[in-house]
Amino acid sequence: MPLPRRLAEINRVVTNRVTRLVAGWLPGFAIVLHRGRRSGRLYRTPVNVFRRGDGYRFALTYGPDSDWVRNVLAAGHVDITTRGRLVTLVEPRVVRDQSANWAPHGVRLVLRRVGADSYLQCRIER
Repeated sequence: MPLPRRLAEINRVVTNRVTRLVAGWLPGFAIVLHRGRRSGRLYRTPVNVFRRGDGYRFALTYGPDSDWVRNVLAAGHVDITTRGRLVTLVEPRVVRDQSANWAPHGVRLVLRRVGADSYLQCRIER
C-alpha cells in the first residue's frame, strides 16, 4: 500500500512549497507541470523521476490515484522541469512492478518498504 493520503496532504501544503524551489535542478527530482482535469488550473508538483532509455519513470509513492497522475493520464502528455531543462513527455502509462528494480538501489529499498508498487512511464517527445 502506498503512503497514506493524509501525508500527501501535509506534503502538498508544507513540504512541496520548499521542494519546488530545488526539485527542477536536483538529480532524481523534477517538477511536473500539469493542468487540473476540471479546473484547467496549472499545478507544479515536485516528484522523484529517473531517466530510463527514451523516457522517464516517476516513483508513485502515493499510488497511481494521485491527482497529478490522473491529470497527466487524462492529458496524454506532460511537461517537466528536470536538471534545469524543460522536457515534454508523451504516452504516459502506469506500470505495476513490486520489485522496483528499475529504481536506483536506495530508492528501490524505500519504494519496497512503503509498498509503492507502481510507476508512471513516459516517453520523451521527439
